[in-house]
Amino acid sequence: MSEKMMGTDAAVTETAAADVPEKADRGHVKLSWREKICYGFGDFGNGFMFDLGQAYLTKYWIDVCTIPAAAVAGIFAFTKIFDAFMDPIAGSVIDGRKHIGRRGKFRPVMMISSILLAILTIITFTMPNVSPTGKILFAYGAYMAWGLVYSFTNIPYASMASVMTRDTNERSQMATTRQAGSIGAQLITGIAFVPIVLMFASPHHGFFIAAIVMAICGIIGFAICYLNCKEHVPVKRNTHAEEKAKFSDYIKIVFTKKPLLCIILMTLFTISAMNTNNQMMIFFCQYNLGSMGLQPIVNGIMMGCSIVGILLIPRLVKQFGKKKTAIGGLLIGCAADLLNFVIPTNLYTFVILVTIGYVALAIPNGVTWAFVSDVIDYSEWHNGIRKEGITYAAFNFSRKIAQAIAAIVSSGILALTGYVANQVQNQETLTGIKAAMTLYPGVALGLAALILFFFYGLTDDKFKEIAEDLNNGKWEQGNIE
Repeated sequence: MSEKMMGTDAAVTETAAADVPEKADRGHVKLSWREKICYGFGDFGNGFMFDLGQAYLTKYWIDVCTIPAAAVAGIFAFTKIFDAFMDPIAGSVIDGRKHIGRRGKFRPVMMISSILLAILTIITFTMPNVSPTGKILFAYGAYMAWGLVYSFTNIPYASMASVMTRDTNERSQMATTRQAGSIGAQLITGIAFVPIVLMFASPHHGFFIAAIVMAICGIIGFAICYLNCKEHVPVKRNTHAEEKAKFSDYIKIVFTKKPLLCIILMTLFTISAMNTNNQMMIFFCQYNLGSMGLQPIVNGIMMGCSIVGILLIPRLVKQFGKKKTAIGGLLIGCAADLLNFVIPTNLYTFVILVTIGYVALAIPNGVTWAFVSDVIDYSEWHNGIRKEGITYAAFNFSRKIAQAIAAIVSSGILALTGYVANQVQNQETLTGIKAAMTLYPGVALGLAALILFFFYGLTDDKFKEIAEDLNNGKWEQGNIE
């Protein structure tokens, strides 16, 4: 819930306890499927705004706004690194909220920020008629502002999961609905965005109108999550430990905990692989396959199958555990992507292999959200300090750096291989596009699997012990060791 004076803390704890469904055993809250599905709508809404920047902003800036590819790589790299350092600040601000109302600690921040994020999403797909330098500066400013507001939207949304339930199976199901929401948004934007753009004679107008449509859908998704989810777990905080800790101490805590470090390192590779795939798809379809109109079709197949795949997450986790499930998906994705690079370019083999790779990656990406909730509880169990916002900020830090890596790989390869917008590309450029689309993701997923296999030691059995200790009141007065 929040960090505050004892009287207020008790009142909020009572409110939270009153929200817990009947027959819940403290942290072992059993959520209704309605609430779990509505939680997934948060990432559904998020995807309508986040995925546009990852999949289409490179194309918009280079081909429509005529910003050089090297400059676009610089814009993405700098702004994502800037955003990464803003995440801990956003997490600290959210963790420091003291006056918590009946709507909880995280939900109001998420909802207000999502509206601002929608406005900024539209702004990023506009460009004033200024000099080339002015366009670059506008792109920097708009995307930096977008990234800052995104932190205040995504961090409270992600943090909310850890205070909705502490039950392992419930969390895996929430991770599934969240990943389903994310892939669902990718599916819709992947199918609908380009056709909307092509409806208009002017690409500037097309991108602008498409961004408005997607931003409105994003707000609706977040509103569904906000109206139907609650923060059920009555968190008891070790206020004495938290009073003595400084902001720098929290940064040290989250970056020196081995499970979190492992998830951070793994995420650098998985998210950069996914974003490189998304950014290069429109280029690959237009130039390597010969038609930009194929992009919605390929995305529809790839992302539609991914939705089916992630519905298997709860069953796979129950059968094999989170760690083995994630490693299996990463290895399958690695093999499919590397094979796709080696095989000569062909529409049918490309679609089959890119679909297998994307479905395989969607599974560990979904499991990751359950990993992070587990790490929050591990940190509280280990040292008595619970900081949901700053922990998710550290995790988001890795996602932002991964997005910067993807931008450097995507735009950098276009610049290095002599890409010329809207022209027939030379063979070197075509090979570069294919390498970014398939080779880089294949190598990245293989490295992610190795990191998870050798360094992540927070097994499901270990977490059950941790959850039991926390549910029995570890770190509460009289139980502090």
